[in-house]
Formats: sequence, C-alpha cells, structure tokens
Amino acid sequence: MRTYLFIRRTVLVASLMLIPWISPLSAYAADQQSGKAIHSASAEALDVAAVGAASDTLKACLARIPKDATAGQRMVAQQGCGQEDETRKLIQAVPAR
Repeated sequence: MRTYLFIRRTVLVASLMLIPWISPLSAYAADQQSGKAIHSASAEALDVAAVGAASDTLKACLARIPKDATAGQRMVAQQGCGQEDETRKLIQAVPAR
C-alpha cells in the first residue's frame, strides 16, 4: 500500500514539474513557418477594401475566396461573407445621430 502511494505521488509531482515546459513548446511550434510561399500583394489588391470594412460588399468578399479552395473552405467563406453582408446592411440601416 505504501509503495502504491509513493508511486502515485511521484507521478503526480513529476507531472506538475513538466507543466512549465508544455506551453513554451507549443508556442515554439506555432512560430514555425509552414513552408508555403507567401504571395506578394499587387497594386490592384491594395485598392480592395479590408475584410469586415463597412464599404466591403458581398461581391468583393466573395471575390477574395481563393480559386483553389476546397468545397468546405469555399462554403465556410461564403457563409462568412453572407453574415458580414447582413451585418453591414443592418449597420447602414441604423439612422445617424
């Protein structure tokens, strides 16, 4: 019985001592680059409204969806654009003071 209690406490203490190293390791892994190429912005892309901007239209939002997106990614992006468009319309419907 005492051996079981000793092993249990040893495992608990060892686990607690390892906790400080878990967070820095996961943060370090998040900083690693994925290896994909970064695309530079063209002059035309600089004229496009920012995502979530008040002047961003549904058509402009849908145009930013990448052509090589999967069906699931496209569906989520289209739903997001629709929600942003509804929010934009509601904000514009509120009378200014």
